[in-house]
Parts: sequence; structure tokens; C-alpha cells
Amino acid sequence: MEARKDRANRAVRSARAMAATSHPLASTVAVDTLRAGGSAVDAAIAANALLGLVEPMSCGIGGDLCALIWDARAETLYGLNACGRAPHDLSRDVFSEQGLERIPPRGPMSWTVPGCVDGWFALHERFGRLPVADLLAPTIHHAARGVRVPPVIASMWQAAERALTDDDGARETFLLHGRAPHPGERARNTDLAAALRMIAQEGQEAFYRGEIADRLVSFSKESGGYFSSSDFEEHTSTWVEPLSVTYAGTTVWELPPSTQGIAVLQMLRLLDGFEMQALQHNSAPYLHLLIEVKKLVYEDRARFYADPARVDIPIQRLLSPEYAAQRRKRLDRSNAASAVLPGDAMVSSDTVYLTVVDEQRNAASLIQSIFHSFGSGMVPTGLGFALQNRGSLFHLDARHPNRLEPGKRPFHTIIPGFVTKDGEPLLSFGVMGGDMQPQGQLQVLLNLLLFGMDAQQAGDALRFRHDGSSSPSGEAANGVGTVYLEPPLFAAAAEPLRARGHHVEARAAGYGGYQGIWFDHATQRLVGGSERRKDGCVLGY
Repeated sequence: MEARKDRANRAVRSARAMAATSHPLASTVAVDTLRAGGSAVDAAIAANALLGLVEPMSCGIGGDLCALIWDARAETLYGLNACGRAPHDLSRDVFSEQGLERIPPRGPMSWTVPGCVDGWFALHERFGRLPVADLLAPTIHHAARGVRVPPVIASMWQAAERALTDDDGARETFLLHGRAPHPGERARNTDLAAALRMIAQEGQEAFYRGEIADRLVSFSKESGGYFSSSDFEEHTSTWVEPLSVTYAGTTVWELPPSTQGIAVLQMLRLLDGFEMQALQHNSAPYLHLLIEVKKLVYEDRARFYADPARVDIPIQRLLSPEYAAQRRKRLDRSNAASAVLPGDAMVSSDTVYLTVVDEQRNAASLIQSIFHSFGSGMVPTGLGFALQNRGSLFHLDARHPNRLEPGKRPFHTIIPGFVTKDGEPLLSFGVMGGDMQPQGQLQVLLNLLLFGMDAQQAGDALRFRHDGSSSPSGEAANGVGTVYLEPPLFAAAAEPLRARGHHVEARAAGYGGYQGIWFDHATQRLVGGSERRKDGCVLGY
């Protein structure tokens, strides 16, 4: 019998296998794939494809993918960076000639090569069991038939309505009679179905060397973009070694740059010097400490995180206990810092996250995105998906590690998470939401590891978000920044935080989207949680 999150937001417990995604149909597709003999990776690919249909403002084959995969037989965690690179014909000179100091967040100059499809096939080649055509079949079916739009996704769609009218392909693909679909209305995407059929029949060749690639390059030329055939032909995903730190008796794992995963690890290193359990959960002193830790680490993020294939990044130094001890001295437990600088480490939008665990206890922690809502806001005519705008995260300063260079990956926000204990898997999880992702992961981890919450409670707990730190793309820090609190937390903590010098506002949304599966080794069961702020659910059997 399948289990799912109920109205009381209780954690789901299942004995054999489980999937947690941001849409009930995607969770259903994942579980159906597992029941058919598919692996955790097979189910993750099937769910991700479906999410590209039902949540097109957040993800799709025009975007990138990152994953952490636990191989139960090898007892090893593998990392995949399936993010795309800048076009070879696009250089910083293009922007300087137009008098631009920043890369526009929309339009063709923000494009990088979409890495999602190659990421699917890289994962499948290593960990898949069922044919890719079988994994894409549910999405192809539902794209032609149409899927009813749930409330949260409908609100996200409506928020992007005006931007979708600016591009012919976006308007034709994602608006119904000139407007965003309302909750309960059925949305179809026959163009996406056709593109997925080509991929199902021809593999990733269809996207990177076949008809889809040809149409993307033609669309780029027509639209003032810089894509060439060689950009697609030369694209590859990269298997990477995950990085980790120990915290609260566990090992927390993240992907290395070009992602921002090590921000989570840096924050945990800093917190390792404090008795966190002595602080009341979500009290003003607790929140103040987390905010100040975030501010310190995000300045390092802005200064050092970039594509390690092109620049040297002092990763070991950034994650060392010695560096954490040095940075910890800059924390003021009573006052909000208004001027935060990166440390001396140079020594001699919108996303979906999902997780699946199969019967063999293999796990997929997968995150996929087109960055801002509907990415660049541009949809190639007849293909059914938006192209991402990840290129807008490059810096245009020639001295910066994250500077734009042809064929280079930009700094990337998407980060899957994983936790092990004594060499066994403990938690597969993630928190979607751009700059919120490391902040959200940190809060969920502390809820689970220190405060005894289960996989659902850890995501349901009220959150903060701090904005205003420096950015790897060139934005400077904005004084103390702004602390946003969910309304019930705002009522309790706003005034004590203001007394410490923070600028505090209430906001109902913008705190990311969490999914998580906890391995309960005592009962040999899986315990799943799904973000109450989204439309999704956990299913298991």
C-alpha cells in the first residue's frame, strides 16, 4: 500500500522504496518506475522529466542538473555536475562594446548550453536499469493529454505571465488564450512531447548533435544569441568527487564548485564552535548566529566560487577547521555586521529538487533548474521548453575567478545534499531556491541533527532568509542586508533581531522547497518529508 503526506503533514514511513518530489504526479511516476524494476536513478530521471512538464517555470530540458548518487553495493557516494558552459563565441568584449557592466538576466546573452539531457544519460549509463524511452514515456503521454495545474504552481505561472508575453515561443507554449493557466485548468505541451520522443528514440545525440541542436542553433542566430553547433557537440557532464565535513556525529556531503555546495559545509564548520542545542530553536540569539554565519560564508562565496576547470579555488583551505576558527573570530554574538569581507583563503530564480530511494537502498539526490522563472524567458519555437539564463551568474570583471570566458561554467546555485553516518546513508535531501539553498539546507540539517525533528517536521519548521550579501556575479553587499521571516516567526523574533541591528521584514513566501528521505536504520524503514510550501508529496511502498 502506498503512503503519502497527509493533511497533518506527518512524515511518511515505508519499508521498501520511496520518492519525494514537488508534484504528486512526479512522485507517482517515480514510484511506478520503481515498481517496474527501475533503479533510484531511473525513477529520478522519470520524475525530473515529468516536472519539466508540470513545473516548466522551474525546470526542464533547457536547463542544468546536479546529482549525488548513493551506490548501495559499492557503499560509495558519487557526484555529477551536468551544468552547461558559455558559448565559445561569447566573450566579455561583447558586453563592454554595448556598455553593459552586468549580464542581462533575460534574453539570449544569458544562455549557457543546457546540460540536463546529457546529465540524464550520464546517470543512466552508470546506474540505470530500464530503457530511457520507458522513463520518458509518462511525460510524453501527459504532455499530449494535458495535466491539471495545482495551486502553488499556478501562482508561480501567473507571477511570470507578463514576462512570457515578450517572446513568441514562450507566449505560444505557456499561455492559454494569452494568460497563465488557473488552478485546476489543464495545460498541454505537444511540442515538448515531440522533443522528448526524439530524445527517447535517438538518445542525447538528438539534443546535442541532431535535430534539436540544429533548431537551437538556428533559433540563436535568429534571436541574437551566440550558440554554435560546436557548443553542443563538445558539451560533457563531469563526474566529481563529493566534498564533506563532519558535524554532530555525521558526515555531510555536497558537490564542489562550480556549485555553491561548499557554502553549507563552511557554515557547518563555523557552527561547530558553538553549543547550538543550548540556544532555543528559532530564538533571536539562534537566528542571529545563523544569519551572521551566513553573511561571512557568502562573502567567501562571492570571492572564490567558480569553475575549478578554469581557476584554482582554495577549497581545502575554505573547509579547514583552522580557517573556520579564524573566521569565527569575526562573529559578533550581539550585533549585526554591516561590513563583511571575504577571508584570506588564498594561501602558499527557480528550481526543482527530488529524491528517490529504491529497494536496494540506492539513493538519488537530484536537483534541476532553468534558474529564474522560465529561465531566459525565451522558448525556441516548436520545442516546448524555455532556455535557461545561467550565464547571467558570470562576473564581467576580468580579475574575478567567476569571470565570463568562452566554454566556461558559471557559478551555479543548484546543490543536492546527502548525509552519511558510520559509512551508511542517513539522509538524502535538498532545498531548492537560488541563494536560499545553502541557508535552507543549514536550517533543515540543524532541525534534524540537533533538535530531533523527523524528515517532515524539519521541512515544516519556520525559516528565515537573509538577502543582501555580495554575489559571485558582481553585486556588492547591501549593509546589514534584509532578514525575511515567515509571519509567525516574525511575530516572535523581529523585535529582538532589530535590537541587534538587523533589518527585518515579514514575508510569506521565498523560503525554498525541501524534499528529504531519512534512513531509519533501527526500524529498517524510510522516513520521507515533502515541502509544505509546495504542491508535492512523498510516496512509498
